[in-house]
Amino acid sequence: MTTFNTVLNKPDNGITYSNISNHQIQTWKGSTNCVAFENNTIKEKLLTLNQPCHIVKIDRKIGITNDGYLTPTNNLNSPEAELLISLPPVALQQFGDSNFLKFHNVKYAYMTGAMAGGIASEEMIIALGKNQILGSFGAGGLPPERLETAIKNIQAALPNGPYCFNLIHSPNEPAIEKKAVELYLKYDVTTVEASAFLDLTPNIVYYRIAGLSLNSNQQIEIKNKVIAKISRREVATKFMQPPPERMVKELLEQGLISQLQANLASKIPMADDITVEADSGGHTDNRPLVCLLPSIISLRDEIQAKYNYEKTIRVGVAGGISTPESALAAFMMGAAYVVTGSINQSCIESGACTHTKKILAQAEMADVMMAPAADMFEMGVKLQVLKRGTMFPMRAQKLYELYRTYDSIDAIPQAERDKLEKQIFRKTIAEVWEGTAAYLSHKSPEKLGKAVNNPKLKMALIFRWYLGLSSRWSSSGEKGREVDYQIWCGPAMGSFNDWVRGSYLATPENRHVVDIANHIMLGTAFLYRIQSLKFQGLQIPSFYSQYQPVNSTLEV
Repeated sequence: MTTFNTVLNKPDNGITYSNISNHQIQTWKGSTNCVAFENNTIKEKLLTLNQPCHIVKIDRKIGITNDGYLTPTNNLNSPEAELLISLPPVALQQFGDSNFLKFHNVKYAYMTGAMAGGIASEEMIIALGKNQILGSFGAGGLPPERLETAIKNIQAALPNGPYCFNLIHSPNEPAIEKKAVELYLKYDVTTVEASAFLDLTPNIVYYRIAGLSLNSNQQIEIKNKVIAKISRREVATKFMQPPPERMVKELLEQGLISQLQANLASKIPMADDITVEADSGGHTDNRPLVCLLPSIISLRDEIQAKYNYEKTIRVGVAGGISTPESALAAFMMGAAYVVTGSINQSCIESGACTHTKKILAQAEMADVMMAPAADMFEMGVKLQVLKRGTMFPMRAQKLYELYRTYDSIDAIPQAERDKLEKQIFRKTIAEVWEGTAAYLSHKSPEKLGKAVNNPKLKMALIFRWYLGLSSRWSSSGEKGREVDYQIWCGPAMGSFNDWVRGSYLATPENRHVVDIANHIMLGTAFLYRIQSLKFQGLQIPSFYSQYQPVNSTLEV
């Protein structure tokens, strides 16, 4: 018969126990000297994750120990210490999908996502890689020569990985997307994070198929790994299915892939991993994670049943992952891995400037909003940015409203044009267009030719001058332009700041990307232990059950 008997006398340490079952099948044996009853040692025992955790009652007091051993209960003997709960050690490698660790050669199911413009810098990816953590370089918006330099730098520092490079969808500038793929294939970049895709393009399909072969056992070898970041089922479906036959045929006809690779393409999905992106910084649909993740996992299971892939696609999460609590919630919902983003932007290794890092470290969860995106401005696509300490989101929205309302720059009322020149551009419109035309004459002369005869396109390009430069100002630390900094950021930044408030991580000068990764994963394991104890009837005061980052040399 199940009973719920709470210990009558509440111990000084505040820990009580509700017995869920009267049937004990094991007894704890060990020295009672190693049992912690005092406040200053209880949490230390709980944090010793690489050892088992035994909850025992001695003389009506509840204590915790990592020592001793368990033996079968001998009902003829009355043990000195009554065993209440026993939990095994907790390893960080237990969380998520172990296949993610093996596939990417990493130490746990945690990665950092790309932040465009090199904010997810070489320094960041190298620091993570040297600690066997996967990081994605922020290649979005960078010219090919800058991307090529980053590839060389990262590969020189991490000849055996792990590392990843972002491949961002560029519908308005497909040549840039194509060039990135060419560089990845040229330098044998074997893992890309595909983001912001609305549909599959020949570029990502070419990258995927170009790495297919058969090994000596006639098994398919996938050299070019794809981690696809999505927030919609229809896009997830495209990455979970084999490459489209039409694109495969075109690549074959162009001589870019072999007949064998074309044949193998029908047997593999477009992506090895699907990152479900919830309410994140930058490009986002602001989806709630608790709704989106189960939906995409279910979709994965449907597609796996249909195609019966040899290796099942893994589904991880991004957007809102910034604390041990959020990471544990994701893992308990079935995430194969977790991805952090906004919080890494405030780290020392980030490509953002010092001023940007400072205001990010002050951000609260409500200090973000949606603003027009430079790369898909005409389509009305928005991204999530920081509004604290900057006027960028309001000014960017004003530009989009003008674009929607008028057909050309000349059609905008003079008073509005004066405001643009004085408050936003700080240049005359003619000067902005002159600079834009000079840039396009080298980078995209075809688009420049179209804009000359298309006033609406010309207006969009003038507005995109501001949108594009504002993110660079945030990275370079452009003096005098702080109020115009475009800082990609999700509410996770505020959540992280709440968590580390009062700790050494409260100031950006102390934030290292590897350190944060370790604390989030350690905290995840600790909270898992705490919740496991609570599920078995242990009542633990909040003092013991909260993980706070401490600057230490604790091994992970």
